[in-house]
Amino acid sequence: MAPKKSQAALAAQRAVKVRRRLLNAAQKDPDTLLIQYDTSYEGFDEEKIEDMRDQYGVNAITKAKKETVLKKLFDAFINPFTVVLFVLASVSFVTDFMLPANNKDLTAVIIVMTMITVSGLLRLVQEFRSGKAAEKLTEMVETTVAVQRAYTDEEDEDIQESRREELPLDELVVGDVIYLAAGDMIPADVRILQAKDLFVSQSSLTGESEPVEKFSAPIKGKSRQPLELNNLAFMGSNVVSGSAAALVLAVGDDTSFGQIARQLQEKRPETSFEKGIRSVSWVLIRFMMIMVPVVLFVNGFTKGDWMEALLFGLSIAVGLTPEMLPMIVSANLAKGAVSMSQKQVIVKDLNSIQNFGAMDILCTDKTGTITQDKVILEYHLSIDGEESERVLRHAFLNSYHQTGLKNLMDLSIIQTAGEYEQVGHWKTYQKVDEIPFDFNRRRMSVVVSDQTGKTQLITKGAIEEMLAVSQYAEVGGEVVPVTDEIRENILESCRDYNADGLRILGLAQKTNPSPAGAFSVNDESGMVLMGYLAFLDPPKESAEAAIAALHDFGVDVKVLTGDNDAVTRCVCKQVGIQTDRILLGADVEGMDDRQLRNAVEDVTVFAKLSPQQKVRVVTALRENGHTVGFMGDGINDAAAMRAADVGISVDTAVDIAKESANIILMEKDLMVLEQGVIEGRKIYANIIKYIKMTASSNFGNMFSVLAASAFLPFLPMLPLQILVLNLIYDLSCITIPWDNVDMDYLKKPRAWEASSITKFMLWIGPISSIFDITTYALLFWVICPSIFGGAFATLGAAEQTGFAALFHAGWFVMSLWSQTLVIHMIRTPKIPFIQSRASWQVTGLTTLGIAVGTAFPFVPFISEALGMHRLPAEYFAYLTATILCYMLLVTLIKKLFVRRYGELL
Repeated sequence: MAPKKSQAALAAQRAVKVRRRLLNAAQKDPDTLLIQYDTSYEGFDEEKIEDMRDQYGVNAITKAKKETVLKKLFDAFINPFTVVLFVLASVSFVTDFMLPANNKDLTAVIIVMTMITVSGLLRLVQEFRSGKAAEKLTEMVETTVAVQRAYTDEEDEDIQESRREELPLDELVVGDVIYLAAGDMIPADVRILQAKDLFVSQSSLTGESEPVEKFSAPIKGKSRQPLELNNLAFMGSNVVSGSAAALVLAVGDDTSFGQIARQLQEKRPETSFEKGIRSVSWVLIRFMMIMVPVVLFVNGFTKGDWMEALLFGLSIAVGLTPEMLPMIVSANLAKGAVSMSQKQVIVKDLNSIQNFGAMDILCTDKTGTITQDKVILEYHLSIDGEESERVLRHAFLNSYHQTGLKNLMDLSIIQTAGEYEQVGHWKTYQKVDEIPFDFNRRRMSVVVSDQTGKTQLITKGAIEEMLAVSQYAEVGGEVVPVTDEIRENILESCRDYNADGLRILGLAQKTNPSPAGAFSVNDESGMVLMGYLAFLDPPKESAEAAIAALHDFGVDVKVLTGDNDAVTRCVCKQVGIQTDRILLGADVEGMDDRQLRNAVEDVTVFAKLSPQQKVRVVTALRENGHTVGFMGDGINDAAAMRAADVGISVDTAVDIAKESANIILMEKDLMVLEQGVIEGRKIYANIIKYIKMTASSNFGNMFSVLAASAFLPFLPMLPLQILVLNLIYDLSCITIPWDNVDMDYLKKPRAWEASSITKFMLWIGPISSIFDITTYALLFWVICPSIFGGAFATLGAAEQTGFAALFHAGWFVMSLWSQTLVIHMIRTPKIPFIQSRASWQVTGLTTLGIAVGTAFPFVPFISEALGMHRLPAEYFAYLTATILCYMLLVTLIKKLFVRRYGELL
């Protein structure tokens, strides 16, 4: 029996079929298509509508099935991380509440359960918020469409009439013939059957800011990318001008728009941070499951008291688990979020800050992210390619005096002219008449007169259209007829400008055209071509510096855009991104996943990508082991942002992009990206410091306990003493989120690796055991016998109790000093206190922790409660020598560890 395919696999399979359907339709003429879909310009009747709806589905975006409250609660609260906390809560409940006859205490249980509750509630809120992006997307498509439908006469069934109706979008079916006009949103993926000056804005799907002209003629040759074809139009795009009749080819979830919505409803893939925390949690659980039974049986067999052995084993479980890990993680992330908010960055998902730091590849859209998403007049040139104020003056008069809606290019011309002193004089020209822009002519004209009464017709438009109406050109300061050679030179120059990412308009003039009131399109002939206007969407001022800074911190930047490759290449060159090899959407479409995984490593620029292809590129990079960020601002970026480890949106992004993002940059300055990377790496450094130093220190202590249990006639440390020792140490670690991090460590991305924690524990942990065992020997055979006047076995019951209390106090203080000072030793690969200093918060609290813990044996009511005995003065001489030797050996082993594995943390 074949394995059942996942929903994602079925959806991908269906998407391939729909793409083939679109490509097939693009290559056929309209009449053949109408026959293929058994339809006509008369439209479907009701029976056929139901058949097509059953076959191809409803024109509605399917909303994700809502999970039950129980399922959401389970997902939020049950994971390896909270399992550790539940175990701790259970341990505390048994040791502090169930077993003691008196002084029952639930404080520890309440604290741990509060941690679990806060963690789970935060995850619940995040899951709820993630659904908003898909909801916003589906809200965009609530409108109506003009559809041709056939109806049977109620009195005579042989008579049918066809009429055009405005129907809700969800009533559309594949095969319907619809009619589009300026201002309409395209309601499905369609094939244009008839078109008149049809221009469509596809920016929501491709990121291209300029409208695309659509035609009805079939496409010749093969193409793999439907979005590139000029006889197909797609749900979510808008008709800018013109009109059309179109055949519906795909509806609802099968449309390009529907596929984006579906991806936004899918659960986010597990990020590197989540994988890291999960793997670390399981490492701790495995060590606990191995060590606790061993300690339990060793003590049970050697001491004979199984209840005391059980309590001791449970205390060992507490000792092996970094209880403060949730607090350390949360405090680190919260501190990072506060720090980023001061730089006008909104952090929606706290975990994403660490992913920001782990990121080694940042994928970014082009328009609106690394560019300003506005048009500037880069050059105003004569035909000879020299900057010309005269060309600017005529362009200004054309843009300034037109009465229609001024587009971005008109505004940039007026803004540039405003920088010239003569602009005041230019404004003295009087407007006589105008011929408005239309997409058929692709040009617009105004007629102005100066103070002498001289009139001029000034026209600007697409260079091909301007050549068509220009009989002359100003070349070398002279007006000469436009020959084939001059025409080719002009077109060649424009192709060069286009290759540099510039959009070119031609500018022409004609002196003393028709009299006022008699101007028409016919006057746009026999004109003199003056020069070019070159426009560019410029990079943000901070883009180049930000990309260079990211590179310095080991983050490669890749551009993934729906725009064309010429414009993309130009912008990338300006901001310092290599453009030696560009991969186009059609290339990506022709690759399987394995080929794409190989290609993405070497290519830095991807152009003419569909939203789904952006997701494929991001997924391929992640599957190659990279931690990937995606920065975008449009609907077409939303799915890729969700597929990345961290999604970043910018100040000008649409709401859907902001909803899909983990991090939102509220200012245009991209240098904040560098700050985000640094902040993320500081967070990772301080979290991994705590995990490694605590796990290794606790492992060393427990290893020592196991060794001591084998030969000591009493427990090496009481369960309560272990808990207090851990509490003091944990409190000393509270300030780790505010610790300094070596700049060397911040220079490259860091990935979570549970195996490195195991190696660290095995290398560093046993060092403390060496000195623990020497301390055992010193206390058991030297200090304690000298105080109580003999070996343990020779003493009476009361003296034996005192002997054990002194031993416990000595080892408690020694463990506290070694465990706390090791924070300073292994927080950096450098020499502590000299080459690298901890923050004042860490230094202050660790010093306070050592002082308070060392005082416990000397405070009567505390020493009595903890079962300790006052320490003699000579103990501290031994303690000082032991700690110094311990610190020297840790420094040596630390250097060997770095030499073997390349890094300490």
